[in-house]
Amino acid sequence: MKYLILIYSNPETWGHPIFLRTKEGRALSDGERAELTGQLEELIAELHSTGELVDAAALADPINSRTVRMRDAAVVVTDGPYVEIKEQLAGLFIVDCATAERAEEIAGRFPEARFSAVEVRPIMAVSGEEM
Repeated sequence: MKYLILIYSNPETWGHPIFLRTKEGRALSDGERAELTGQLEELIAELHSTGELVDAAALADPINSRTVRMRDAAVVVTDGPYVEIKEQLAGLFIVDCATAERAEEIAGRFPEARFSAVEVRPIMAVSGEEM
């Protein structure tokens, strides 16, 4: 089953890895930041070696986002993400795991899980029959 792992954060400055741009991440010692960066690199290497990593993407600063709506047969484009929140979607990973528990275990190993939120969602086929 494929799962979407969504990385959320509230960084003070935008950049990747995003956990280093949070208030909490910036308060860490150089050694602690290096340790978390190493853990992230190990996790990604593991997912590559097990074949569980399908795809990953870091997202640009939300200031570059646009929201598009159709109103009265006209396209209306506004700046910024759709929702007004402090935490923003920073990146995503698609993994192919045997169980939901494995996807949750992977999500918990992302450094962002220590400072903000990491969401796990099953990816359905177009038919949606697997759910």
